[in-house]
Amino acid sequence: MFSVKKLSDTTVGNIRKASFETCAVVCSTRIDIELEGDVVRKILFTNGCHGNTQGVAALCVGMKKDEVIARLGGIDCGGRGTSCPDQLARALKEMD
Repeated sequence: MFSVKKLSDTTVGNIRKASFETCAVVCSTRIDIELEGDVVRKILFTNGCHGNTQGVAALCVGMKKDEVIARLGGIDCGGRGTSCPDQLARALKEMD
């Protein structure tokens, strides 16, 4: 119901880049993620609350993927059952 849809997933060397379509109940429509090993290098949200998604993305850079999942997974926005940060956690889980 609230799952993300993987659009692409490529690895070159130790850098993995993946793009995900978010579920329809959140404001963002896409999340692009770049990992180096298990460490977040870059996150880009398409649409959504620009300041908030930029802030979430900036705070996650340098963190291990599992730490981001643990901190953001389950965050609810306005009783929707998910949120942009939760969608990020779900996308990172898909990168296992």
